[in-house]
Formats: sequence, C-alpha cells, structure tokens
Amino acid sequence: GAACKMAARSLLRNAMKPAWVRRLLPTARLIHTSSARGMNEENNRQLFGNYTVVDHTYDAVVVGAGGAGLRAAFGLVQAGFKTACVTKLFPTRSHTVAAQGGINAALGNMEEDNWKWHMYDTVKGSDWLGDQDAVQYLTEQAPQAVIELENYGMPFSRTESGKIYQRAFGGQSLDYGKGGQAHRCCCVADRTGHSLLHTLYGQSLRYDCHYFIEYFALDLMMEGGECRGITALCMEDGSIHRFRAKHTVLATGGYGRAYFSCTSAHTCTGDGTAMMTRAGLANQDLEFIQFHPTGIYGAGCLITEGCRGEGGYLLNSEGERFMERYAPTRKDLASRDVVSRSMTLEIREGRGCGTDGDHIHLQLSHLEPEVLHTRLPGISETAQIFAGVDVTRDPVPVLPTVHYNMGGVPTNYRGQVIQHDAARGDYLIPGLYAAGEAACASVHGANRLGANSLLELVVFGRACAHTVAEISKPGEAQPELGESAGEQSIANLDKLYHTSDGETHTAELRLNMQKVMHNNAGVYRNGKLLKEGCEKITDVAIHLDENLLLYDKGHVWNSDLVETLELQNLLLNAIQTVYAAETRKESRGAHAREDFPDRFDEYDYSQPLEGQTERPFDQHWRKHTLSRVDEDYNVKLTYRPVIDTTLTPEVCPSIPPQIRVY
Repeated sequence: GAACKMAARSLLRNAMKPAWVRRLLPTARLIHTSSARGMNEENNRQLFGNYTVVDHTYDAVVVGAGGAGLRAAFGLVQAGFKTACVTKLFPTRSHTVAAQGGINAALGNMEEDNWKWHMYDTVKGSDWLGDQDAVQYLTEQAPQAVIELENYGMPFSRTESGKIYQRAFGGQSLDYGKGGQAHRCCCVADRTGHSLLHTLYGQSLRYDCHYFIEYFALDLMMEGGECRGITALCMEDGSIHRFRAKHTVLATGGYGRAYFSCTSAHTCTGDGTAMMTRAGLANQDLEFIQFHPTGIYGAGCLITEGCRGEGGYLLNSEGERFMERYAPTRKDLASRDVVSRSMTLEIREGRGCGTDGDHIHLQLSHLEPEVLHTRLPGISETAQIFAGVDVTRDPVPVLPTVHYNMGGVPTNYRGQVIQHDAARGDYLIPGLYAAGEAACASVHGANRLGANSLLELVVFGRACAHTVAEISKPGEAQPELGESAGEQSIANLDKLYHTSDGETHTAELRLNMQKVMHNNAGVYRNGKLLKEGCEKITDVAIHLDENLLLYDKGHVWNSDLVETLELQNLLLNAIQTVYAAETRKESRGAHAREDFPDRFDEYDYSQPLEGQTERPFDQHWRKHTLSRVDEDYNVKLTYRPVIDTTLTPEVCPSIPPQIRVY
C-alpha cells in the first residue's frame, strides 16, 4: 500500500546519501556489520524468549559520545581499530555541550606560564588526594591538547595579536602560588564546551567509526576477570545488542541527577559507574561531589566561573564582597569548594539576599558592555531567561549547585581501569578503560579546579586510544562469548517488564532519592545526617525493587523503561556516595564534615614534621575510597593509597602536602 511505498522511497533516498550520512540515520542502524569479517548482523540475530538479541564484533567499543568518548573513538579508528561508538544520545547532545568557562593549558599567551605551576595548582586544588603521576600527565599534555583542538578548527577567542585568549579562573596561580593570578583558561566566549563537542564530532566524521545512536548501554560482559564488551538496548525497537570487543572504553559522564538541584543534563545518570558496580568492580571516591558556587537560584542553570574570571564578584545582603574575608588572596577566584562553603555560611549567618535570605548576588553590571557581549554572551542570555535579570543593571541571584563528580571508575594515567587489594596492590582489569567524568584518574582528588574537566576529556580520551594502540593490533582474534553472556541484562529487563506492578512510579522514586541526597549529603555534612541518609537511600532502592509501577510495557521507544534503568543506575551511585561520605571522618576538598572540620593526614602538616611519627594507613584519611554494592544493597568500602610520585621525579618533583589556603 501507500505506507509501504513511502517506506521504500525513504530507504532509497537514504541509500543514495553519502556513507557518513547513512551511518547516522535511524534506518542505517541495522546496516552495521557485526563481525570483523563483514558478516551482516541479520545472520547473528537470535531470539531469547520475547527478546531479539543481535551480536556484533569490534576491535573496540566506546560507550558515550561526549568529549572523551568522541576523542577515544576517532583516535582508535585513526589507529586502524574497527570501532563502535554506543550512545544513548545523538553525539552533539552529550553534556559536554553545556560546559562554559574554558579549558586550562599553560600556553603563556597572557603572561609567562609553566605546566609545572598548573600541576601545583591542580594538586593543591585536589587537597592532596590527586594522584601526582596522572596530574603531571594531564598538565604536561595540556598545551599540546589545546593546540590539537585549534588545528581541528576549534574557534577559540583571540587576543588582539591573534593568540588564543586566556582568562583568569579559580584556584590558578603563577610560580607555585607565589606569583599572583594566572590567566590559563582558553575559551570560546562562554560556550567552550559547545564548540569543543562540535569540533570533535566534526573531526570524528572523517573516520569510519560506527555509531549506534540511541542505544542504551546496560552491562559489561565480564568473563574470567576480563571485559569482553557490553550489552545495550536499542531504544527504537527494544532489541538487545551484544557488542563483543577486545577493548571497552567507558565515557558515560557523571551522575549529577542524583541530586535535586544540579547543573547536569537529565541524561547524567552515572551509567558507566553503575555498570562497574553490577559487574562486581569497585568505584573510587564517590563521596566527593563538587558544588559549583554559581547556579541560578531556583533553576540550577550554570553561571560560569568565567564571570568572576572576567571581573565579576559575589555580594551578600549587606553589599559586602565577603570572599575577601574567607580567601584574602584569591578572593572570588578561590577554589570552588571554598567559595561554595563561604556562600553557604553567609546564608546560614543571616546575610543571604532576597526576601527569604536564601541566596547570594553575583555582580556583573560594573563590567564593560563590550566584555559582556564578547566574553559572556551566553550568560547574559541565560540570566535573562532563567532569572529575569538584565546583567548590565542588576545582580544575578545564585546558589551553590551540584556540578561535577570527582569520583568514578578508577584508572591509571593511561586510561586503563584498575582495582586494588592488599595482596596485589593496584592491578589492571584487562580490556576495560575509562575517561572523562565517568573516570577517576585521579587528577581531581577531593576537588576539581574549574576548566580542568574539558582538558581531562581530550587528554584521557586520547590516552585510551594511544594505550590500546600500544598494547594490541587491529583485527586480533577474540574468544567466543560464553553462553550466559548478557543474561544479567535480559533478566533485569524481564523483571521490569513482568513484575513492576507496584504503586510507586519512577518519577516519584527519583524525586525521593534526589531529596535524600540534597538534604543528607549537601555542601555541609555531619554524622547524624549521613547515617540517616544511608538508611533513607537504601530504602528508596529497596522500594524500587519491590514496589515499582512501570506504566509502559512496550518495546518501542519506551521512555518509561529507560528512565527506570537510569534510576537504577543513579541509586547505585547515590548509595555509594552517602555510605562513603558517612565513613570518611574528616573534611577534605568538597567533602566538608561539620563534626570533623579538619583534614586528617598521615602527618599534621600544620606543624613541623620533625619529631612526628607517621600515622598507619588505617588511621588517617589521605587515601582513596573504593566502594562496592551487592545485590542486596550492602556496601563494602576498602581503600588504596594516593600516588605521590610523579612520572619523571628528576624533572618534576612531587608536591608535598601542606595546609591549603587561598
């Protein structure tokens, strides 16, 4: 009939389009070859009960198509590896697109700079929980990474002389903190993430990378302690896809949506870290949640730190620039955890702005209109839309808002996923890699410096590709998957489809989780709130298992199902966050305990070290948390040492801990 003729015409039109277009069309999703020999996937379809299971074989599979995922994917294809990129979103909708401020690199375009000074600031910003080998790699590679982006066509803002413009950003200094404010943040006005993501996506289209768009990654396929690939759900038709690959890269982003107010997109649901948990592997440092000082009051939308880098400042209800009291040297450009806590204290002590005294003002009206127009055009628009404020006349109402997850999948500086135990120390999980916010290298430690996240994406996305190319060759033989590979994913879907006839919908459970996280694991924490949070968050997870109501039981574009899968992932991350925070009896970086207000290291660094005895490993907190959750939501916490040695000690000595002040 007419419908069949229209479908045929559509297929014909698509077939006439260039190959790179066909790879991105919905109708092209079933054209991908499923093995290295070019066998069509139709020959690899199987029926398991009501589920169609499709097998694919690739050298590498990348999960996620944000900055880190794209950089890893086209780096792998560039090296000759047959690569699939599995993403639940169209690549340019990934959350990298929302980054505003910029990307750090010691280019020295505004004044003399040095990557070792950048490294010092990053280690200090991490509150000495960052691994210094990874921090060295990040900061030393930064100039090359930015120049690479420039060569790809990223349209950086420029100085009058034509060099890449660099703005001031929080926690950045010259000469190891002794030389004043550094201008190290390369930017594209206040839309740097948007520009970076589109640049990387455009670059990726040069290469024969197979995109599986709107495929939701479900689980890692682990056999014999090695990662053999992933399972994924095709949201278009409900089919299950098993991606067999020798190398799997997780680049799935953070889990900001576990909180009630955050700057994250609704898709930031911690899928990669939850896949790790279901595979029985540990995540690292999930208790460290960054609250960005300037989210728009009421909406949570991000107002970039670049506003303060360009000369904006914070005011309390008395019109006082209060950051001068909390951080006399860096003032409004102290690290984010310091500024967020200072704002919270001002509100608590009755100096908040507005009728209810529950927010702070960000003043920009003193800046030249030309600066606002050229350097902060997006912020001016965002403030007008979401706060009804004309930034040329009035201050913007702001409040600390969840912004970034310092923790994630533990990796080394080469992007390889690691685990740790007392007998073996750090050891690799063969075939598994991670990069971006999903990973924990750990370059950020207890607190990330602004503009180090976009840098992390490109440096460690590229590192994953380089590592794979160094240790293997394209087309290497892979063992066949075991008969039970992917059964875990099907069992979970089966349970959701057939036993979710309870009384509570996904949206209600998600709101309950977000309220627990907001109230019990916020900017300031204490033992009573955290213990209560442990009980409440576990109750929400059990409620999801036992009393969920899933309205839609269909297989085609089932957003109800996908949101439930995302909630499962969020809860696994949230549980680990609260339990790890309750156990860590100190304040470090973004983890601020009112009942344990001081950092608790192996030495008391506020005093001379001479005469002090080093505290045993189990009696101090300068160590990484490793967390696991079993099927009954029991949390197991272990710990691994911080790496204080650098990659080249003779060139770059390690930075010893000290008291962190701004």
